[in-house]
Amino acid sequence: MRKLNITELQRLSVDEFKQSSKMPLVVVLDDVRSMYNVGSVFRTSDAYRVECIYLCGITGCPPHAEIHKTALGAEDSVDWLYFESAEDAVEDLKRRGYKVFAVEQAEGSIGFPLPDDFMSDLPTGYAVVFGNEVKGVKQEVIDRCDGCIELPQYGTKHSLNVATTAGIVIWEYSKLLHGEL
Repeated sequence: MRKLNITELQRLSVDEFKQSSKMPLVVVLDDVRSMYNVGSVFRTSDAYRVECIYLCGITGCPPHAEIHKTALGAEDSVDWLYFESAEDAVEDLKRRGYKVFAVEQAEGSIGFPLPDDFMSDLPTGYAVVFGNEVKGVKQEVIDRCDGCIELPQYGTKHSLNVATTAGIVIWEYSKLLHGEL
């Protein structure tokens, strides 16, 4: 077995990425305070060709040195928009025909792995909302969503890092939407 070098990976250029088809998924970051988490979400979103990232509230926006440190240029390839509030972002997505799910521990949440029929009716696309590192997704945002999805956890901590959670959720959506690229 031999590790592939960078040219053998045949990755898209930023221009090719911009023109490529995207997974119909929008990632919403609400009040994410760590620029490193934001950058990590950009990098994961690039890897899976996420349609767009909505940055809300106090969430930092590119250009920013700390975002770039973990995004490594993905902040240039992945489209993003800024909204004053996640409530405004969710309303925008719903108006455009997206099904929006908060990633939060809530009554009636849908557990992972997502059921095979979770995406049986393909709307315009899907959106997932990730909240603040300490407080999570605000109840006012959850109230505007179509539902909540929740990752199972078996240890002593009540949550995962937001960038780690985003990676798992984006991967799960990618598996279900694989044929859509």
